Amino acid sequence: MTTPGTGAPRRRDQTRTTTTGTRGASRFSKIGDGVADIAIKEPGRFFALCLDTFRAMFKRPVQWREFIEQSWFIVSVTAIPTMLVAIPFGAILSLQVGGLIRQLGAQSFTGATAVVAIVREASPLVTALLIAGAAGSAMCADIGSRKIREEIDAMEVLGINPLHRLVVPRMLACAFIGLFLNGLVSVVGLMGGYLFNVVLQDGTPGAYLASFNAMAQLPDLLQAEVKAFVFGLTAGLVAAYKGLNAKGGPKGVGDAVNQTVVITFMLLFLENFLISALYFQLVPQKGM
Repeated sequence: MTTPGTGAPRRRDQTRTTTTGTRGASRFSKIGDGVADIAIKEPGRFFALCLDTFRAMFKRPVQWREFIEQSWFIVSVTAIPTMLVAIPFGAILSLQVGGLIRQLGAQSFTGATAVVAIVREASPLVTALLIAGAAGSAMCADIGSRKIREEIDAMEVLGINPLHRLVVPRMLACAFIGLFLNGLVSVVGLMGGYLFNVVLQDGTPGAYLASFNAMAQLPDLLQAEVKAFVFGLTAGLVAAYKGLNAKGGPKGVGDAVNQTVVITFMLLFLENFLISALYFQLVPQKGM
């Protein structure tokens, strides 16, 4: 005979076990969905936005007023910081490279190495970082604020394409101003390297200037301009994507701004590596 009540504890234990297993499965499913969203869905949505934006570039009318306003805004927030950052970049490269070259007994090539390091690598990176950190974050905050205020939805209801009206002018402004900021960083960085090499390292001004074209060549400047243009496009697209997908009120806009800066920096370093590798494969380097 079975004693009454003996089946109840077993049922309770089975219910607890089932509930615990369900909770564990739900946790793993949430983790899996989060990983899949970051690894697959987010890059896919960003790629789709890029395609739609490039397609919207060729639509009329061209938003010249918005483009000019955004270009002036980028210049106003990045020109002075770009010059201030370019001076220590040129100084550090001059000090480090100058000390190494002096040990090797080739101090006359300090100018050539400074030109290669600043023009080829440092100037487009400095330009891109400042555009992403200053202009990109402001653009993301602007578009994100419009998103949470439902202005983007109102534009779509009125038949206005937000990509054509807002994203395209900002993206082109970032790329256009990036070309000029790259040249500014190159000039200021070379001037800073010249001053630190001549003043602090007792270098010869004539040797520094005479060795400019010993290793550098015109394709170095062209690939730096291409890098600055591509980096500007990337910064504008990432800022627009994060701004258009902002959720959760003002806190969501702040999170989108932070994510914009981090993601842009990661993409810039990846693009820099790919463009540099392709450049070295296609363009023969100048010999000594």
